[in-house]
Amino acid sequence: MSRLKLTLISLVVVVFSVAFYFLNSAFPIGTGYTAKYICSHVFLANREPKSLFQREIKPTHILFSLVSYEVDYDKKIVTTRALGFLKKTIALYREGVGCTLVIDSSIEELNESSKNIIQRNHESDTFPFLENEKNKSTLIFDKDKLDEILNNYFLEPTQDSNRNTRAILVSQNGEIIKEKYSDGLDEKSVLLGWSMTKSVINSLIGILVKDNIYSINDNNLFSVWEKDERKDITIDNLLRMSSGLEFEEVYGPLKDATYMLYDSKSCSDYAMNKKLIYRPGNLWYYSSGTTNLLSRLIFDKNKSNLESNTKFLREKLLDKINMKSAILESDSSGVLIGSSYMFASARDWARFGYLYLNDGVFNGERILPEGWVKYSTEVTNSTESGEYGAQIWLNRGKPKDSANRKFPKLPSDLYYFGGYNKQIVAIIPSLKVVIVRLGVTTDNSWDHESFILDVLNTIKK
Repeated sequence: MSRLKLTLISLVVVVFSVAFYFLNSAFPIGTGYTAKYICSHVFLANREPKSLFQREIKPTHILFSLVSYEVDYDKKIVTTRALGFLKKTIALYREGVGCTLVIDSSIEELNESSKNIIQRNHESDTFPFLENEKNKSTLIFDKDKLDEILNNYFLEPTQDSNRNTRAILVSQNGEIIKEKYSDGLDEKSVLLGWSMTKSVINSLIGILVKDNIYSINDNNLFSVWEKDERKDITIDNLLRMSSGLEFEEVYGPLKDATYMLYDSKSCSDYAMNKKLIYRPGNLWYYSSGTTNLLSRLIFDKNKSNLESNTKFLREKLLDKINMKSAILESDSSGVLIGSSYMFASARDWARFGYLYLNDGVFNGERILPEGWVKYSTEVTNSTESGEYGAQIWLNRGKPKDSANRKFPKLPSDLYYFGGYNKQIVAIIPSLKVVIVRLGVTTDNSWDHESFILDVLNTIKK
């Protein structure tokens, strides 16, 4: 055999080996994401898996076209594989806690950890949902015009677009002005908020501060940090995404965010073991890892088990504000995935918005500590244009340059919970308005600023 042929064969072998290594390393993202997504939407939201996969999963990444899935409705599990035989991944549904990827654990162990957790009843849902706000609306909306606008935002702007609006709710002073849902969904349908869940973690930390369990200035948070500079990271640093920990907030093959969510038994352990690359407080960098560290702090103060953690979530927050539909899912270690996985109805997402609009008080009861909302919506110093507070997005703009802000056409006092696929709960204190939009947008066919501006322009002067 000639030297040229040997060289070509060697080159092909090397290229094939590198490609196989890359795909083999990347496949847990595809199989994990697909198993988790289908499981949650089938068993929590009663969705049909085929349309989910074609319309909402495959457009997310090209690798997902190589993933196959099976749904076992009796065992309530979803099994996925890449290329039909690689990287088998299982997601398990459990009553009361939603779906969990079975990673370095077993179905039996996960079922044992949740055996005393029951599903809450959320079949009925009435408005107004703020008893003490009833009949206090001060703005007058042109409802016919608002109807037309909402209808337009449920349409696909082009033949090939993938806007996928699922729910819109416009409310003021605790009363619905208009709400609309896509076919097959209604006011009881639970929908994924993605990173809006981060703001829920803000509220749970706030409750622990109110109960004198934590202070925002606490440091030396985890034992593995005791002997290095990570001990200087405070809860405030984590809340403000300025921990200084190395983390790549990129959703793709071989990236931190996707490894953490879809190939780790413990999301918080994954983030906890990242090294410090900046001095805490000196750099703002959006990181789902830091939110999952906050989730771990909550878990650690609730007997470090899923049952106690779920009880805390329900009794201290969800039940207090009548979020009966809400489910915050956990990883295999039992820690809530605070970065990403709260499901709730549009009405319940609106209720959560009103908790902040009303300064942490709901129906006359103080849920969050006094001053917590003000703290959470203060600009984090290291942001470029005043766009982030403490697990909450802001529209404040740069100090002394408020025109330089995220949404210059919208009020500067607007703040919001935001999530992947264009989820938003927009809160405008000056108007006492809360607007919710939920969907599965996988392209550039949705613009928050244009949508909210169109809604506000229906207010009669």
